[in-house]
Amino acid sequence: MRQIFAAFVIAVLALPASAAQVPQSAAQVQLTFAPIVKRVAPAVVNVYSRSVVEAPMNPIFADPFFQRFFGASPEMRQRVQQSLGSGVIVRADGVILTNNHVVAGGQDIVVALADRREFKAKVLLADSHTDLAVLKIDTKGERLPTVEFGDSDRLQVGDLVLAIGDPFGVGQTVTMGIVSALARTEAATGNYQFIQTDAAINPGNSGGALVTTDGKLAGINTAIYSRTGESIGIGFAIPANLARRVVDGALTGGIKLPWFGADGQAVSAEIAQTLGMPRPVGVLLKSVYAGGPAAGAGLKTGDVVESIDGIDVEDMQSLNYRVATHKAGDVVRVHVAGNGTPRDVMVHLGLPPETPPRDATTIAGRNPMTGARVENLSPAVASDLQVSFAAKGVVVVNVSADSLAGRYGFQAGDIIRSVNGAEIHTVAELTRALAAAGGRWTLVVDRGGQRLTLNVEG
Repeated sequence: MRQIFAAFVIAVLALPASAAQVPQSAAQVQLTFAPIVKRVAPAVVNVYSRSVVEAPMNPIFADPFFQRFFGASPEMRQRVQQSLGSGVIVRADGVILTNNHVVAGGQDIVVALADRREFKAKVLLADSHTDLAVLKIDTKGERLPTVEFGDSDRLQVGDLVLAIGDPFGVGQTVTMGIVSALARTEAATGNYQFIQTDAAINPGNSGGALVTTDGKLAGINTAIYSRTGESIGIGFAIPANLARRVVDGALTGGIKLPWFGADGQAVSAEIAQTLGMPRPVGVLLKSVYAGGPAAGAGLKTGDVVESIDGIDVEDMQSLNYRVATHKAGDVVRVHVAGNGTPRDVMVHLGLPPETPPRDATTIAGRNPMTGARVENLSPAVASDLQVSFAAKGVVVVNVSADSLAGRYGFQAGDIIRSVNGAEIHTVAELTRALAAAGGRWTLVVDRGGQRLTLNVEG
């Protein structure tokens, strides 16, 4: 036993001085983020969105089946609907960044500062694709505290982060965690990616700040993964680099995200083996738009994009994210494998073309699509609706819930393939085919890659 104890003492004495030192002061014992929170918290605000919606007095009268067969129209009443979220002041003159879903549909938007003062806010930009919105309040010349943008590309898994917001409306709250993962695309609603963190994020935190331990903005808290609606340690934030791009767009006349001009799929283990790649990495290009940025750089179907500006891309969402952090006209370095020797190419990013023209039309008359707003598909429209740019035809861009089209189940993003066997290529062809159907319609619709058929008579 003495020999074991002696060996233990020798081992401890042999440790480097830095590992064996006893804390010499209270500052070395106490770990605190209070100075960071004190500096950042005043720039995190509450966002209240108020809207007036109409709801039926009796829910049974809202049933389309009841209305259709009994000819009853529901008696409506107005109801005030409110949502609560958070926001981050990013410019001292009152520019605030929050989530689009916090303010979507809001008629009155109020921002409450950390000192409890309230201001009516104007929406400069609301973008459903990135789920970001930019607000502006009139500070009467007062300079407000701000959070400085950080470089989210420099984040590493394991970095400490703080989430600041107003969960459940209980008041400003700070939670701590680590960066659990980067470039999460499975939870993203559009062609973008999230930072994953285990810092507690709950309802009301949406639009709040995810900050690094040096007090810089790493991301905008936006979503959680939960079966109960409460935090279980899987939260998601929109990276600061994309958020900065949206703010810049809002202050310069609108955001126009650039376009890569190609579509593809993640390289699986089977694809990697087929292509002779040492490991599955990158995006296999399935289609390249003629005359687009990728085609202009010499990329072809079958090429594998492995990285953009030295950062790996794992799927089409992460590729689109890397592009979205740039402006049209920027040049990115793309590392490509496949179709020969691995190489680097320079891609000049541009805006997706609107060819053919949109020809936006709201369908009228007596047919199953009455009330649906449709447009000709172009790369620009496909980008707006997050559908493949290779798709052709006519796409539904909006449907009123109380219209015939809404009752028959049409949704934004539906692509009309044919009416009564006749292929549809343009809005003009669609309106003619619907009018000439003679009271019987068979519509073939592409929804998310699935073909659906609707038969209507009457």
